[in-house]
Amino acid sequence: MPEASKVKGVFSAIAPKYDAANRIISCGMDIGWRREVVNLVAARKPSAVLDLATGSGDMAFALRKTLPPTCQILGIDFCEPMLEVARRKKAELSWAADITFAQGDAMNLALPDESVDAVTIGWGLRNFDDRTKGLSEIRRVLKKGGALYCLEFSQPYRWIRFPYYFYLRHVMPILARIVTGRRDSYEYLVGTVSAFPGREILAAEMRAAGFAKARAFPRFFSIVAIHEAVK
Repeated sequence: MPEASKVKGVFSAIAPKYDAANRIISCGMDIGWRREVVNLVAARKPSAVLDLATGSGDMAFALRKTLPPTCQILGIDFCEPMLEVARRKKAELSWAADITFAQGDAMNLALPDESVDAVTIGWGLRNFDDRTKGLSEIRRVLKKGGALYCLEFSQPYRWIRFPYYFYLRHVMPILARIVTGRRDSYEYLVGTVSAFPGREILAAEMRAAGFAKARAFPRFFSIVAIHEAVK
């Protein structure tokens, strides 16, 4: 699993261009996947949601657009430059004024037990330096019956692996360098994506961390998956 200090350095370096790189690399599909996560959360009618590894805040903003104003939304990330981007975006959006962004460590959340109804995490679980500990911490802060919704890279169906990994290893770093000026940061991403477990293995890890049930929804030939894990 990646080292926390390296992860922080990678995202600090690309923070100003992170959103643009995401749109280009995913061909804009990240917006639709994020909307799916938000709709799953909204169906639970939560009163408090934690967006973990919030980064530039896109998931938190999507939640705010959909959830009622009475629902509290907290975005936590351990990379301050990414949070600075989120706060600048928040300052430009009057309807997002009540979102709280705070620096914090997913391995040791400064939140009480059973304090939120749902936890969302988009493209962040892959960067945990201890996934088992992080999942257990998420479970701790969830209320009984609450759920984790994780949007993350997965392992693609076998028949598409060759073209996908060619794109991942040879095309994406070039696009990233053009957009961010930092090819090395996205070479790190290639390594974490390649090493990340497939959707069924990750669901099993969630159950092993104490979640009562976990299921996966593959998207785009299982290159991406949305996981729901219920406490």
